[in-house]
Amino acid sequence: MTSSAEPAMLADFLAFTLAGIRPGALDAQGDTAGGVRYRWLEEGVIELAPAAWPQARPLSSVFVSAGVHGDETAPIELLSRMVADIARGDLPLACRLGIVLGNVAAMRAGCRYIDDDLNRLFCGRHAQLADSREAPRASVLEAAAREFFAVAPDDRGMRWHIDMHTAIRASVFERFALLPHTGTPPSRAMFEWLADARIEAVLLHTAKGNTYTHFTAEAFGANACTLELGKVRPFGANDLSRFSGADAAVRSLVSGASERDAAPMPRVFTVIGQITKHSEAFELCMADDVSNFTPFSKGAVLARDGDYQYTVTRDEERIVFPNRTVKPGLRAGLTVVETTRETLAELAR
Repeated sequence: MTSSAEPAMLADFLAFTLAGIRPGALDAQGDTAGGVRYRWLEEGVIELAPAAWPQARPLSSVFVSAGVHGDETAPIELLSRMVADIARGDLPLACRLGIVLGNVAAMRAGCRYIDDDLNRLFCGRHAQLADSREAPRASVLEAAAREFFAVAPDDRGMRWHIDMHTAIRASVFERFALLPHTGTPPSRAMFEWLADARIEAVLLHTAKGNTYTHFTAEAFGANACTLELGKVRPFGANDLSRFSGADAAVRSLVSGASERDAAPMPRVFTVIGQITKHSEAFELCMADDVSNFTPFSKGAVLARDGDYQYTVTRDEERIVFPNRTVKPGLRAGLTVVETTRETLAELAR
């Protein structure tokens, strides 16, 4: 089916998704007047591609997600606006593009999650929490990524996953990225793209996790990153101009723009420790509003929990994602050290 006008689903994908509308068989896929082929895959999940593309030229596969935490609304609004611009032909499309709005139930409820943090349930962990209302959604989002990357080129440089978030708390670096641990050096293409996105700092994981980007990097070899782009705000209360760098970089990636403006590379930090909440006696030895990347000196005690104590052993360690309210057994913070020079020297082509 070819549409003579922009489909309502694409004109405001966010409103369409929040309304719980499921397109009929004739509306679930088609071509827009702007030359884009679209396909509805699942609630909050669509695929877009150029309707006319030479078979001899392989298409990059770019997977962009937002709303994995339901209250992180600015990136959701940005993606919905980008979908509308692509459908109208205002933004050229030069890739297969997967768009994912993650925790739709939490988005409707205006909260981070209903039962469990969705971004801790990937890589199959959802199977361990059968009673969680987030578990089925994690399974659906894994399946959506699996279907999307099944026909992607094998080249890592043509498989991307950008997962967009906003932070609960303030940060020394307002815009930062997290790269999943893959056992190989991160790519120069990713770092150059992060620089274009005006990302100020990058955090390198050193162990496998259960986030959406860990899943796509490990299972499909995607060039994957999680972006933290500002503060949590309700729908309609975001100043989207504060997200212009990341928005422009995503749009350049999906449109195939190749121009770079020599933005400085971000500073790099590597995870060296994890603070774990073992019981309800857990205590974080810092203010509740401490900023991400706040530095602490050697000897500082960051947390206590019964016989457990986390003490800074390096000259300087920084805290990221401190959260005393997580459930026992979960991460209550990460400690990181700066590794900018050595990381940038080892970037893979």
